[in-house]
Amino acid sequence: MSQIDWLSQLLQMITVTGRPEVRCAYGAPWRVAWGASAAHEIPYHVVLKGRAIIEDRATETAMELVAGDIVLLPHGSAHVLHDGSGQAPGPTCEREGAAGLTLSENDGQGERLDMLCGRFFIGPPHDRLIRNYLPTNLVVQTSIGDDETRSASASNHLASFVELMREESTGDKVGGHAILNALSSALFTLVLREASKSDQAPAGLLALAGHPRLAPAISAILAEPARPWNLPDLAALCSMSRATFMRHFQDTLGRSAIDFLTDIRMGLAANELKKPAMTTDAVAESVGYQSVSSFRRLFADRMGMTPGQWRRLAHHDR
Repeated sequence: MSQIDWLSQLLQMITVTGRPEVRCAYGAPWRVAWGASAAHEIPYHVVLKGRAIIEDRATETAMELVAGDIVLLPHGSAHVLHDGSGQAPGPTCEREGAAGLTLSENDGQGERLDMLCGRFFIGPPHDRLIRNYLPTNLVVQTSIGDDETRSASASNHLASFVELMREESTGDKVGGHAILNALSSALFTLVLREASKSDQAPAGLLALAGHPRLAPAISAILAEPARPWNLPDLAALCSMSRATFMRHFQDTLGRSAIDFLTDIRMGLAANELKKPAMTTDAVAESVGYQSVSSFRRLFADRMGMTPGQWRRLAHHDR
């Protein structure tokens, strides 16, 4: 199973939308702080020109971003972006920009930065699943000017996509706001696909593409989540012993195969519970549980609320 297959199947279950919010046009020195995001939000930043240092307060790490870099913070941790000079930044002023964006500017005379900032929104309760399987922060590199080594490994397709976002966020083009929102939503999938190609993909969903031996089990779970899978069956699909399969799956995904199967089932169940005609008993059976009490317990554990609470919340938000 190729990486696009599992990603497409997963994102059919999870609703992800995107919204660009701020276009930053700064001269050094500059500094901007982002507070912790809500559980269903994933902030992102795209460096269009210049460079920036991002400090993640949750992991107490810092990294440099350069033109073409895209950073996502799937766990929504508070973070700071700055020019790295250590100098005190001047004030910024905000005004309405093109395509519904806020344009944030300063009077700094140093190195220029052009950066697009926004957020992805994961429809609840699937936001809990996404955070379990994605790293605290994720950086993808596209075209990087004169750095031939990084440019050669970058995705020209993604670089062109970022350039299109830059163009749509400049000037008052008809439909610019709607196009930017649509591009932002697609950006989430493109970034995950590109990150999954890396040899250094962190444990979680992104590491799946680098472990093709597990593909038969992942494909089977996604294709038939209600089937009564057990570890020997899944291991046999991958031509591994039970112990080897368990070790590889845990090391690659950061969770056990049974955990993954349960999470997929609960994600599908959340979607089924939105349907008024589906009783809780019917939903439990549709995702592989004969015991409704077991289903209720697992749903509450994975989703943070009971099936009934989620059903009422989903209907209230319609």
